Amino acid sequence: MGIKGHRTTHITTSSSSPTSSSRNNLVRVSKRGFNVRKFAIFIILPLVIFLFLIFRYATSGTPTDLQTLLQNLPKEIAQTINTAASKQEQDQELLQQFEKLTQELKRKNDEQMKHFDRQRTILEKKIHDLKQPPATASIREKLSWVYDYESTQKFPAFIWQTWPYSDADERLDENLRAYERSWGDKNPGFVHEIINDDTATALVQYFYNSIPEVVDTYNSLPSPMLKADFFKFLILFVRGGVFADMDSNPIQPVPNWIPENVFPREVGLVVGIEMDALKPDWKNKYLRRLQFGSYVIQCKPKHPIIREVIVKIVEITTSRKKEGDLKVNLRNDLNIMSWTGSGLFTDVIMTYFNDYVQSDIFYKVTWKDFHKLKVPKLIGDVLVFPQFSFNAPEIVDVEDPNKALYFVQHDGMKSWKAAPRVQG
Repeated sequence: MGIKGHRTTHITTSSSSPTSSSRNNLVRVSKRGFNVRKFAIFIILPLVIFLFLIFRYATSGTPTDLQTLLQNLPKEIAQTINTAASKQEQDQELLQQFEKLTQELKRKNDEQMKHFDRQRTILEKKIHDLKQPPATASIREKLSWVYDYESTQKFPAFIWQTWPYSDADERLDENLRAYERSWGDKNPGFVHEIINDDTATALVQYFYNSIPEVVDTYNSLPSPMLKADFFKFLILFVRGGVFADMDSNPIQPVPNWIPENVFPREVGLVVGIEMDALKPDWKNKYLRRLQFGSYVIQCKPKHPIIREVIVKIVEITTSRKKEGDLKVNLRNDLNIMSWTGSGLFTDVIMTYFNDYVQSDIFYKVTWKDFHKLKVPKLIGDVLVFPQFSFNAPEIVDVEDPNKALYFVQHDGMKSWKAAPRVQG
């Protein structure tokens, strides 16, 4: 849709010379009309009055009257001109007052809308604080109690990214800085937020203060990388939108992702395939033969899959904490994938597909349903894209048949690789 709009704008901007000539002619006609009015007011009208008065006095008056008329004629012409000029000044002043009033009304309306937004935020917080789940409820029940899923709502226009420091920090790689700017430039109607570690901690406390298990799990995770993974799902659950790793570079705007033949109201979650194994050695690098990626996710708030990922991370972390097994070697991708990463995410999605109560799917879904996927596939309310959609090549051939489905390039920098080894 965005591309079509651009073309329309382009066509309009670079229209043929007849159209441009027509516009210029319109401007010139408008200017001539204004000069004729001035000519009529200041020249013709006084002349008509002058001729009328001469005719009148020539037929019924005396020579003395005619002489008096000629003597007073300049004064009458001046009065006519002054009256016309005064009326024009009054009209101009009235127009200025109207413009000033319009601007004032717009300013007051903007202030009123901001006030309503502040009041709505306060009211939402009060309702959220009052909506306390039962103390005996499970973590899954508490999340469902506080946050209800509405499948027909729109995808929120949010883009979330995380970085340990401020996005203005000099430690941010120049490539990542360029990617971050690109997300904002390609999606001007979206709220684009870069969340640092301190802000993430505050947001978790704010959104999940009524579910202490979530806050405790976040604080218990032994590394910033695991916390960033967990926060990804926590912010998507309460706010929805798009989450994108910092090493992802957008190629097309987010609104272009969902195909035209798919109604957005039918979709609750958008994911891409991270890995589709073609060789038997896949177990050395991945947990599943076919794995969904978690470096780019789009979802509606409170989606059941995101909720279940949160539940699983809380359960795994709580179990590890009881067993004193929170330390992990972050150089091993499989440790991350199984705890907070794409391996766990894949398992939850496949479980969701095969739970007909949640997904409305009445047949068994396996990895084979997505093997060698070349076009988007909608199963239930989950829209799955081919592996190349969110892991597009850096160089795209003009004749590439898949280029319309290239949405994001992913560098896969894996920043946790630089972390020191933690001995368990």
